[in-house]
Amino acid sequence: MLTSVELCAGAGGQALGLEKAGFAHTALVEIDKHCCNTLRHNRPEWNVLEQDMRIFKEKAAAYRGMDLLAGGLPCPPFSVAGKQLGEQDERNLFNDAVDIIDAARPRAVMIENVRGFLDAVFHDYRERLKTQLEKLGYKTDWRLLNASDYGVPQLRPRVVIVAVQKERADFFDWPEPNPQNPPTVGETLRDLMAARGWHGAEDWATKANEIAPTIVGGSKKHGGPDLGPTRARAAWATLGVEGRTIAPEAPDPFHSGMPRLTVPMVARIQGFPDDWHFTGAKTNAYRQVGNAFPPPVAQAVSNQIAKTLRKRILHAVTA
Repeated sequence: MLTSVELCAGAGGQALGLEKAGFAHTALVEIDKHCCNTLRHNRPEWNVLEQDMRIFKEKAAAYRGMDLLAGGLPCPPFSVAGKQLGEQDERNLFNDAVDIIDAARPRAVMIENVRGFLDAVFHDYRERLKTQLEKLGYKTDWRLLNASDYGVPQLRPRVVIVAVQKERADFFDWPEPNPQNPPTVGETLRDLMAARGWHGAEDWATKANEIAPTIVGGSKKHGGPDLGPTRARAAWATLGVEGRTIAPEAPDPFHSGMPRLTVPMVARIQGFPDDWHFTGAKTNAYRQVGNAFPPPVAQAVSNQIAKTLRKRILHAVTA
């Protein structure tokens, strides 16, 4: 069994993907109490460490020898919405992640972040990160992946950074996109919209015939759960969805007008299985979903990492 430690684990999107790829979680580090509650509720056997990643750094050497260090480091330092302060942003944890890699020396590293990480303004930062990891014995690559290429019914581009110990690096290949298009929003949510007998569910599902825009609204600075700013809500409206608020339950039989999404509906659009329950009140639950890394994308990449780590290296024998 391959082992992993996950930093900034959130509500379990990446952890679920790693689990499906065959990784056993040695520890999951997460500072948000609501996310920790969700992780413990769904997987009581997981070792969830409710603490700041910078505190975990002090004891990272105890996990030396793990197969994979994974993480979803904070996005605001590289997000357009977060002013793209990068290294100057107090929420930037990349340097701390490098310190943990140095102390724990995992065989591979997988970190996800927003597409803004690849913007030209961060070119020098990316190259410095690659140099830092090269000095620690890793070959590093990154790629922009779209969740819809891996079965997620949503337009959600994410950057994934993979670093593998140099002697194994040539074995790593990025996952191929699925040959089929993902299901539409209507196909994905038809049964959930009809759960309370809404008479208009079938007609709505037929008209919601595209994939979803990017799920947003996961910021703690947001006033409440909604599907994002004006442009995002307009995109949802084209799919027949009212995006100003999240509903506590599915539409009733005689609902008229555009329906709202529930937290379970948004979770399914993010690629979570239906049996993964988000604990806490609606606002906290929605933020957990909104900040998540879609499990199918995490699984696709970590499947490739697992194959790389299981490859047997044949050393040439010389006379």
